[in-house]
Amino acid sequence: MSRLRLIACLLALATVAIFMPAVWFDFVNFDDNEYITNNPPVRHGLTLAGVAWAITAFHAGNWHPLTWLSHMADCEFFALNAGGHHLVNVLFHAANTALLFILLCQLTRKVGPAACVAALFAWHPIHVESVAWISERKDVLSTFFALLTMLSYVKYTAALSAGNARSRLFYVTSLGCFALGLMSKPMLVTLPCLLLLLDVWPLKRFTFGTIRRGFMQEKIPFFILTVFICLITLAAQHSGNALASLTQIPLTQRIATAMVSLVGYIKNFFWPTDLCALYLLPVTIPASQICLAASVLLAISVLAWIWRNERPYFLLGWLWFLGTLVPVSGLVQVGGQAMADRYTYIPSMGFFLAVVFLTNEFADRYRIPLPFRSATAILITFACIALTEKQLPSWRNGEALFRRAIAVNPTNDVALVDLGVTLAAHGHLEAAVNAYRQAEQLGSHRFQLHNNLGNALGYLDRHEESLAEYRLALELAPGNATVHYAVGKQLAALNRWEEALAEYVEAGRLNPHYPAPCLEAGKLLFKLGRDHDGLTTFSAAVQMDGGNFQTLATAAHYLAANENAAARDGSNAVRLALKADELSGHNQPMVLDILGMAYAETSDFTNAAICARNALDFAKTAQLKETAALQIRWELYQRQQPWHESFRATNIPAGK
Repeated sequence: MSRLRLIACLLALATVAIFMPAVWFDFVNFDDNEYITNNPPVRHGLTLAGVAWAITAFHAGNWHPLTWLSHMADCEFFALNAGGHHLVNVLFHAANTALLFILLCQLTRKVGPAACVAALFAWHPIHVESVAWISERKDVLSTFFALLTMLSYVKYTAALSAGNARSRLFYVTSLGCFALGLMSKPMLVTLPCLLLLLDVWPLKRFTFGTIRRGFMQEKIPFFILTVFICLITLAAQHSGNALASLTQIPLTQRIATAMVSLVGYIKNFFWPTDLCALYLLPVTIPASQICLAASVLLAISVLAWIWRNERPYFLLGWLWFLGTLVPVSGLVQVGGQAMADRYTYIPSMGFFLAVVFLTNEFADRYRIPLPFRSATAILITFACIALTEKQLPSWRNGEALFRRAIAVNPTNDVALVDLGVTLAAHGHLEAAVNAYRQAEQLGSHRFQLHNNLGNALGYLDRHEESLAEYRLALELAPGNATVHYAVGKQLAALNRWEEALAEYVEAGRLNPHYPAPCLEAGKLLFKLGRDHDGLTTFSAAVQMDGGNFQTLATAAHYLAANENAAARDGSNAVRLALKADELSGHNQPMVLDILGMAYAETSDFTNAAICARNALDFAKTAQLKETAALQIRWELYQRQQPWHESFRATNIPAGK
């Protein structure tokens, strides 16, 4: 047993060493923003409110509370230091490698082949995505519990056959680990079927022709959990509009795509040279390709069945591979991908088991010398390590990730759009526009393309061009409140204020809980001289977005400093500004400046001067251009005078 533990530790340590470069990688704008960096419940770490959110939320079209909790724990310990998040993924992958080795040793009593399977699983480049992508924590975490489920199940069967009273404990442990795995990623729904396969071989509790009733009954709680998680997952994906209808993607196309993708996975196991993060759904698949894929799958399946008695490990491995891929095969289509490397994380275990044990058997049969066999195994593992080290850098940041996808498939318009988002986020707006234009030239008619291009052009102050792109986006998604809001922003920049106001109103109608258009509409109403309507609108924005310090500060600004005395309310402005200051951490110059305006409006010039002085100090430290204006207000408060300004546009006629 000590030898097995030593091998398991060596496999785990080697895995950590191989994937350690990921610790220096950044977050990527490929779910990491939605899962972590722009997700307040996760960013705030482990809190009671966060735990409640994790259990009840259908965020990003998923229900995996344990995964959310693990990300929250990362933020608790590492904040937004991406290296810490990556390290946890690497450690889980290393633990999974050790657990897989131990599981296979217990099942087969063959240490050498078990070590080879574990090494292939650990170091194959197809698993770089699951490990180096922070958002795929759900992969490594769910697999950790899946392996514990199977290990506990093996101990349960051994204790049961020996009449050991601890069998019940192992059974409950197995069921509990399965539940935790499902709460990490619902892809484990087919695991009870895998337990049945293990009953056939290598546990040999029954054969395919003689399934015993008692063995089926013990799986009932597992299948109940499966049904439960399937229903929750469908509800979550429906709420996130993630499911494609049969009208969008017909069943025949789904079956064809699934068969071609399965063969694609097999090809990538043997020749993993064109791996990337985005494999798009093909518009059409040639009939010859479908026939070839069907023939390959049928041939392997027939062979596995013929060998079911002579080589049961091959049937187990093949069905392990096929069965665990069913939830992500595309028969229930979620998203726009045809296949994904991350989907092979658990299925690959079965495939590698079938191939390694088959190779080992033939090597034994033909008495291939041990040195040659060892050298071949070492050569293959080193090839996997080399390819993994080559693949890892493509996940170092968003730009590298999408450039890799484009290199693999130059017609990948989604990767071009995502590359544009990454470039824009880093301030490379012209380069982002070029990436979007390339996607447009490929004939892409995706809503996101025109929306993101409109964003980039707007930041470049090319408002007419931006407006045109947003109009195209609205043709593809007419009910999208965000785009209506963006159209309003561009119209306002072009001084077409009444049109802009209409777009903000429409955005609010489409999404009554969307505070941004409400806030911008309030600003426009003040600009148009409709101060009373502006105050009403600001009040609605604060009701919707009372936890956002910028919304609170904006409303306080207009209440404190408006030159129209009828629209000022110093006490209310102080209340809002104090809350904004607390939410912002008492260190935002803009908020402190507005708090000073509010205090001055209530004739509390002592606190007004203190706030203005603090705002001025923070602004000077940050080298902000607003220091001159802050200096003027500080001096004004020292003279016991409030600050007032006009929010009305100069070219709007009086009485308008």
